[in-house]
Amino acid sequence: MTISTDPLHLAVSKSKGIKIDWSDGHKSDFSCELLRDECPCATCTGAHGTEPQRTDYSKPAPAANPFQMYKPKIRMNNIEEVGTYAVRIDWNDGHNAGIYSYEHLRRICPCAECMKLRQEGRL
Repeated sequence: MTISTDPLHLAVSKSKGIKIDWSDGHKSDFSCELLRDECPCATCTGAHGTEPQRTDYSKPAPAANPFQMYKPKIRMNNIEEVGTYAVRIDWNDGHNAGIYSYEHLRRICPCAECMKLRQEGRL
């Protein structure tokens, strides 16, 4: 099975996320929360030897704390193409350093089929 990282079509909803139709027929649906949590920038991944600054927007909020601080729903302020290989997202939490390559997006696809391929080490 050949896995494509060439998108045929991207559908963007700044409040919901990105849907991608890949050239191999696969379809991916990324929520804003998942995309923000999987930001590939050096700050978020700790690539410069620093502690990773990951977010947890895609995790359910703890129900035990009745005084939880209000956190606005994550959304995209803007999204732009970076060459022909990636997109850069400007988030409403002030973050905008991540360049999401199509290879990275295919690798983090949340569908059951891709999750299985990752578990098998084939993605």
